[in-house]
Formats: sequence, structure tokens, C-alpha cells
Amino acid sequence: MIEIPADLHPSLVPLAFLLGTWQGAGVAEGFEPPAGEGQEGTDSGACNFGQQATFSHDGRDFVEYVSHTWRLDDEGNRLGPLESEHGYWRVRDRQIEIVMIRDQGVAEIWYGELADGKPQIDLATDAVARTPESPAYSGGKRLYGYVNGDLMWVGEKKATPESPLRPYMSAQLKKAVDPREWVADLKDLPDDGIAFFR
Repeated sequence: MIEIPADLHPSLVPLAFLLGTWQGAGVAEGFEPPAGEGQEGTDSGACNFGQQATFSHDGRDFVEYVSHTWRLDDEGNRLGPLESEHGYWRVRDRQIEIVMIRDQGVAEIWYGELADGKPQIDLATDAVARTPESPAYSGGKRLYGYVNGDLMWVGEKKATPESPLRPYMSAQLKKAVDPREWVADLKDLPDDGIAFFR
């Protein structure tokens, strides 16, 4: 069930399904492995990754987005950071606009729209600015969807304006439990704690 916070700006109601902290894993393509992991000097390395993404609001007309990803080994252990993003999402008549910054030295403007009748968002870059040291990148597309209580997303990117889009990252994320929900339930626990187990 999608909850709509009472203090959510009215224009953001279509994005209510995104709100909260999401955690999960996915597959990434085209990341150069760190030194010592092999395939050095290539841009075709595939890896599994973990992700935590948070969509929050403070009553103003935007959703703040923060995402951190990290490499996972074959057993699911965290190896090291992969990519971080920070952005602001706005809605105007079901049209989405996003300003996003990536840790790789990239600033992006994304535009897209909400699908009719389902919690799904299609996005494409409109503008990309890069620092001289950032990897080759000229744009991308993303699809976000709320499916059976999970947040799923897939992304594609291209290195140059002439190159085709190629798979980049995809993940399935589950809603993390907010500790504030646990605190609300503490009033029902016995005072001494031990009585709970009797």
C-alpha cells in the first residue's frame, strides 16, 4: 500500500510511491574493476552491486534523492564503493524533471513522465556536463517502477552522442523499515522486557 504523508507537497503526490529508504542489489555493466580485481583497463566489467536509495521530502515542491552503490562479491559481501548520486525530483502535470549530481564529476538534467494508471517513470537525459576527469558519458535513459511492493529500476547510457545506448545498471530494491515505526510499537512491550518471553 502506498501511503501519502500529510505534509507532502500536493504536486508530489504522484511520486509518493518512491518515498522512503530502499535497499537491495542489482547488476552493473561497464565499470572498470579496481586494481587487483582483473580486467584492468577495460570498460566492459560486469559486477553485482548493492544499493541504498532514499527519497525524502521536507514539505517543499521536490523530492530529494540520494543513492549509494557498492560492489558485491559472489557471496554478497561488500567490496567497495561503486557510484553515488544526489538529486532533486519535481513534477509538473505528470512530467518529471530531475537535477542530479554524480560523484564521478557529472551533472545531469533529466526529463520524463509518469505512466498512465501505474507507478512507473520513464526518464531520459536532456543535458549533461562533465569535468575533464570524468568517464566518457553523453546521456542515458532510466525506467523506475513500483512492482509488488518493490522498487525496480533499469538504466542505459551512451559514451558519445553517436554511440548507441547500452545496459548500465538495474536493481530490485525493498523498502527498509523506518525505526520510527518500531518506536511506536514499544509502548506495547512489558516494562521489564523479560516478561515478553514468558
